Amino acid sequence: MSTTNYGVVLVNIASLDEAKAISKSIIEAKLAACVNIFPVHSIYDWEGELCSEDSFNLLIKTDLDKFNILESKLRNLHSDEIPEIIALPIVSGYAPYLQWMAEKIQG
Repeated sequence: MSTTNYGVVLVNIASLDEAKAISKSIIEAKLAACVNIFPVHSIYDWEGELCSEDSFNLLIKTDLDKFNILESKLRNLHSDEIPEIIALPIVSGYAPYLQWMAEKIQG
């Protein structure tokens, strides 16, 4: 099975409730097979101010052929002005897991 179209998308979310709501929405829309939610602490520069805050990172397993649709949905649901939405390819993976992903994303 080719893994060229599979990837993970990383998104940081301010609150756990928002992270759960966004995750459920993209799973229901078949834009992802699975979303993991991790607590993280981020330090970054925003408009000249050094920010340090707790948030939640979504690790979204998806078919990167659906990235544009997923990105649009994430932008519409996300509360940040400029949300972090970063896609990384899956170079290799366990074939049965990738098959399960395909079934969940393709519907």
